[in-house]
Amino acid sequence: MRQLLLFRHAKSSWDDARLTDHARPLNTRGRKAADAMAAEMRELGLAPDVVLVSSARRTLQTLEALQPLEGPPIIEVMDDLYLAPWPAMLDVLRRLPQTARSAMVIGHNPGLHDLALALLGPAGAAMGSAAAQRLAAGFPTGALAEFTLAAPWAQIGEGSGRLVRFLAPRDLPEVAA
Repeated sequence: MRQLLLFRHAKSSWDDARLTDHARPLNTRGRKAADAMAAEMRELGLAPDVVLVSSARRTLQTLEALQPLEGPPIIEVMDDLYLAPWPAMLDVLRRLPQTARSAMVIGHNPGLHDLALALLGPAGAAMGSAAAQRLAAGFPTGALAEFTLAAPWAQIGEGSGRLVRFLAPRDLPEVAA
């Protein structure tokens, strides 16, 4: 079994209209949410072997908030993940080394949400678990979807994931307050 963690970057700032989308940083709420999600990941023992992260400033700052990651993992910053559609993300995942037991992608919507829904597939969505219903409703900033995958990385595709949990910052007491 392999583990795949899909993490949407935390809330970003729109305060400086001169910045390109790629250069937008996290805002205060985003930093707080990322810190809370990092603590929750440690509590749950989520420690990826490989982290693939978009080259956007907000995704890199989200990764910084998650540090230190146990391991430490191999981290690859990828321009190809910036606003990537889900099939492109899937192609990147299929190229992971077969020795990696766990990977995390830190990216953007709509691609990340679409990838999660594709991995879940119609059968997984039809199961109607609370986590699947929440995932189907949206993938908010700072949220994390954890999947298990029975197939090797090279063979993952639509419907090949089982959703273990879907966690958003608002689920955590320190953020919800």
